Amino acid sequence: MTDRDWREGPPEERQESVLAPPAPEPPATTEETASTPEEESVVSTQSPPENGRTPSGHAAGDFTVPEGYAVLEGAPSGARRAVGIVVSRFNGGVTTKLLEGALAELEEAGLSRDAITVMPVPGAFELPLAAMALAKTRRYACIVALGCVIRGDTPHFDLVAGEAASGLQLAALETGVPVSFGVLTLEEAAQADDRLEKGAEAVRTGLEMADVFAQLRAAASR
Repeated sequence: MTDRDWREGPPEERQESVLAPPAPEPPATTEETASTPEEESVVSTQSPPENGRTPSGHAAGDFTVPEGYAVLEGAPSGARRAVGIVVSRFNGGVTTKLLEGALAELEEAGLSRDAITVMPVPGAFELPLAAMALAKTRRYACIVALGCVIRGDTPHFDLVAGEAASGLQLAALETGVPVSFGVLTLEEAAQADDRLEKGAEAVRTGLEMADVFAQLRAAASR
């Protein structure tokens, strides 16, 4: 046996050392074991929302006014009021449901059908002009604008949605008549089902603003 054979061991031992698979590593301890997907999901669902926001993107918590201040606040009441509704015919499957929700909310608020005027227009782009025309008659305590814009393959979405929003605000600013924004801006049509409450919400907003404006005029005339 040579000096090299002595160092590397007998032939049978050398062959065994070459062919034998490496010994398995010992299992990790409890502290070193990675979290399973189930455990990670539990941690993530129990974590507080970032920036204090709910999953819908709305800030959590209720609005309050500190004590000791005079507060002028309206209520969504329809008593002795007339309301104008401008609604887009485009994407009619969605806007019809928005209108139904708005009309049901007005009935709940105490408005009779003869106190409500509905003005359909071709699309969301025409809503501001129609709202301005109704507001200038001074017959309505508020105007409710309903429409639906869905993003497509062209930049029309940003143009139409932006112009509808700024135009409706301009109609309110120029006439002093509250104009509430009930226009859905969607990435795809399927998102509409979760946002159909927007019609009723726009009614409540318009009636509340009409009420607070009536209170303000009454206080100014004393």
